Amino acid sequence: MITPVMGEKLICNNKKAYHDYFIEEKLEAGMVLKGTEVKSLRAGKASLNESFMLVRDGEAFLHNLTISHYEFGNLQNHQPDRNRKLLLHRKEIDRIYGRIREQGFSAIPLRLYFKDGLVKVEIGLGKGKKMYDKREDMKKKDSQREISQVMKSRNRE
Repeated sequence: MITPVMGEKLICNNKKAYHDYFIEEKLEAGMVLKGTEVKSLRAGKASLNESFMLVRDGEAFLHNLTISHYEFGNLQNHQPDRNRKLLLHRKEIDRIYGRIREQGFSAIPLRLYFKDGLVKVEIGLGKGKKMYDKREDMKKKDSQREISQVMKSRNRE
């Protein structure tokens, strides 16, 4: 897991992505947001569950990112489930699009955070796990948890 770096404030993360995908590559992107969206994000009202990235007409968009209404907003308040444009370089978009098309990868948002006052999203390129892969990962986590509990109990004695 990535440890937070100085100057970064985590808004939300997508734990399910690590459970459902083998993440092989990560990259950082900015987002085009409205003012009330940023204020709502500062309050921590966002969800990355079920969100994904698509490339259309040479531009990258984030779908199903839910940013709740800003409670002090007015008639110009944003729509919670609108598609948001990602700010990436052309070479990055082309590379992501090629890997999605040819190699069967998926582009999944992993974290949403503030970095030096700007909202950033970490995109992971990963392949989907099969059910037996998920079970195997759960067994490894359970065994690691048991080992750490035994080590803690031995240290106490």
